[in-house]
Amino acid sequence: MTTKRADHRPAWSALASHAEAIRDTHLRDLFRKDPDRAERYSGTAGDLLVDYSKHRITDETLKLLLQLAREAKVAKARDAMLAGESVNLTEKRAVLHTALRSPPDRPVRVGGEDVTPAVHAVLDRMAAFSEAVRSGEWRGHTGRKIRNVVNLGIGGSDLGPGMAYEALRPYADRDLVVRYVSNVDGTHLAEALHDLDPAETLFIVVSKTFTTQETMANATSARAWLLAALNDDEAAIARHFVAVSTNARGVRDFGIDPASMFEFWDWVGGRYSLASAVGLSLMVAIGPEAFREMLGGMHTLDRHFAEAPLDRNLPVILALLGVWYRNFLGAATHAVLPYDQYLHRFPAYLQQADMESNGKGVDRDGRPVAWATGPVVWGEPGTNGQHAFFQLLHQGTDLVPADFIGFARSHHPLGRHHRMLLANLLAQTEALAFGRTLEDVLEEGAPKALAPHRTFPGNRPTTTILAPQLTPSVLGQLIALYEHRIFVQGVIWDVCSYDQWGVELGKVLAGRLLAELDAGKADPEAHDPSTRRLLEHILTLSKSG
Repeated sequence: MTTKRADHRPAWSALASHAEAIRDTHLRDLFRKDPDRAERYSGTAGDLLVDYSKHRITDETLKLLLQLAREAKVAKARDAMLAGESVNLTEKRAVLHTALRSPPDRPVRVGGEDVTPAVHAVLDRMAAFSEAVRSGEWRGHTGRKIRNVVNLGIGGSDLGPGMAYEALRPYADRDLVVRYVSNVDGTHLAEALHDLDPAETLFIVVSKTFTTQETMANATSARAWLLAALNDDEAAIARHFVAVSTNARGVRDFGIDPASMFEFWDWVGGRYSLASAVGLSLMVAIGPEAFREMLGGMHTLDRHFAEAPLDRNLPVILALLGVWYRNFLGAATHAVLPYDQYLHRFPAYLQQADMESNGKGVDRDGRPVAWATGPVVWGEPGTNGQHAFFQLLHQGTDLVPADFIGFARSHHPLGRHHRMLLANLLAQTEALAFGRTLEDVLEEGAPKALAPHRTFPGNRPTTTILAPQLTPSVLGQLIALYEHRIFVQGVIWDVCSYDQWGVELGKVLAGRLLAELDAGKADPEAHDPSTRRLLEHILTLSKSG
């Protein structure tokens, strides 16, 4: 069905004109004219306080952005997704990661079937298995307790549980070594295994199809490593490998007991799958209770997204701010800056969630878009980033909207460390917003020749997200906040946010090249001159080694 182009909506044109009218308006002036701005331009959901007052917006900006959301039928699209309709158009699937964290007494239907009982049945199986591993009831082939858990997956099957494990280390069983292997580079697996005892190691193989190239290559090598240490006894596989998959035959052929296969569904996209059995390694690490607390936090934001009016709906507001900068003020990137070391993998997790979702060049009808879509998402934890790339944020020529995430309490209140961390968070958002004028610098006594170098233009937009402490529930709230933000932006940009066809071509070409590398000979007709020459050089170097 052909829809109106995103840039043909009345609000889009009005926003373009409005952007030109306020382009030179500075945050210093906006705060001076509106003393209540910080109170009016902030909101709460669950445990999160979101302050978006340090953005280059006015009441008129928000009015037009909300009009754009209504013209794009964001509320209707949201309701369709939450009702289990097939909003993944190119794959004809529902998109219901929200069902994974829905309480057992709240039915969620896909194709007329309530999937909630199946979701909670898998959660209960995960919980039983996790408790068995943690207690020592589940033992390895030789009878020794499992002390090491290695998750083998890639993409959402690695980034989700790996990020969450790092974030929730204070809740993890520190007697368990938990590692995540994703890269097909053998170094990743070799380094993960180098100090582990095979008799005490459990592998969780996460692949929906059980055919993912990188994951199965790592699983096959892990299998060989285990068998080499356990007298090539194939029976050992069933005690040291479990699977998260839908391919029962492939799991069985690998040697894994199908009873040790944990199911998930085709309406769960990989990058949104942490709350499913994909999170099994995380549940083993932190325990079922903490895992369910994380699901509860996700559900809290799901309800906020489903029920809050658009003008007070935080995922909607954050999405609209992103559209404002991307499409009307020319920002090509978006920084995510968590001021908590436990969240050091959160920017990478959001990179996949956002860039694989909205990094699209055609609209839902297959027409090339004439507007910018998803930005480049990147970031590092504070204060490390301050000594790496904040120079560009403050004084560079690119506009980079940034999210600062902080917590009032630390899990490790060592001396003044946490107060120093929070002081830096607040200082950076203040400096980015208000800067330092040339007059200020000269009044402070700076030499005239150096004054331009020490001037900060300010007017750099930031969102500040604060919570009491990084708990399982709060992590779940943060994840869901960004998930729904991504969804809303996809609706406004009119792209299919839940497929990822852009990764397929590289897979096909890699398969062809692998065959040539295995044969030790390049096909002279198969590739462009550059690729062919590089392949031949690699083959020459590998033979000479």
